[in-house]
Amino acid sequence: MSQTQFDVIFSGRVQGVGFRYTSNEVARRFEVTGWVKNLPDGTVQMVVEGTSSQLESYLDAVGAETHGRVTKREIQRKPATGDFSGFEIRH
Repeated sequence: MSQTQFDVIFSGRVQGVGFRYTSNEVARRFEVTGWVKNLPDGTVQMVVEGTSSQLESYLDAVGAETHGRVTKREIQRKPATGDFSGFEIRH
């Protein structure tokens, strides 16, 4: 299966509520790599790579685990770079 990259911006109540930690923990259950970080405007950015089906399942699981705190999710689909060896929280 070919790999792809999702560059995602999450809006809502996503900072100060463990969103990045939860995203990191959920990533362990999926074959995805990448990172997540808070942005100065109160949103959270995630760059994640895997197969399209793994990425969709992962994002659905993050949504379920964060209990509806995300009010908007903007996804840009890009070719995978293969630059990541795991998933991490960036600061």
